[in-house]
Amino acid sequence: MEYQDINALTIDRWVAEDWEWGKPISHEDYHKALAGDWAVFLTPTKPVPRAWFGELRGKSVLGLASGGGQQMPVFTAAGAHCTVLDYSEAQLASERTVAQREGYEITVVRADMTKPLPFADESFDLIFHPVSNSYVEEVRPIFRECFRVLKPGGSLLAGLDNGVNFLFDDDERYLLNDFPFNPLKNPEQRRQLEQSDCGMQFSHTLDEQIGGQLEAGFILTELYEDTNGEGNLHKHHFPSFVVTRAIKPSR
Repeated sequence: MEYQDINALTIDRWVAEDWEWGKPISHEDYHKALAGDWAVFLTPTKPVPRAWFGELRGKSVLGLASGGGQQMPVFTAAGAHCTVLDYSEAQLASERTVAQREGYEITVVRADMTKPLPFADESFDLIFHPVSNSYVEEVRPIFRECFRVLKPGGSLLAGLDNGVNFLFDDDERYLLNDFPFNPLKNPEQRRQLEQSDCGMQFSHTLDEQIGGQLEAGFILTELYEDTNGEGNLHKHHFPSFVVTRAIKPSR
């Protein structure tokens, strides 16, 4: 079985177990979003600044590995035309459920983001990409594809795992692993993931992630860091994530 298929099945199980990132937006929160009262997250604790989005009405938005019925309903309520791509059937089912419940249309695509994205060049004004880079072995090709499918002047908002969580034991107190963390190449690291039902996950450097965006042609305009939201590293205010806003230059 390919590692991405393992991840899709793992996330399907997590959704069935009430995973935080698989809980769709409520009817009440959707109606708050219709009134302009909303916030969305790319990482555990800090909402993405509203100024990063600009005017959403009439814009084409791609939720990349962003299923679950959490962000796309908000962007739809703000007037955007939304497409969501995910590899988890359960996450996509939540998108369909919310769209049917609230009476709006959304394009739902099941696809593996490690492959070329199934969209034409310059299809989207905005890509919203929550932390999912840790579930793929190579991130640079994803940023190249994001650059291709964005319109000139379009923006990529991405949550990035900086890899520190892979270094520590489950209690986040002892150094356990070396970088890079790659279960396809390190049997002990794979055993750790299988014992904790974490799917197949990978560490990535900022060279790969921020550097990969720059190599693809993006201009980095904003960034901030965030913590896990819980646990020992969070207690010590140690950031585990970086959020970036990058723009595809206008012609």
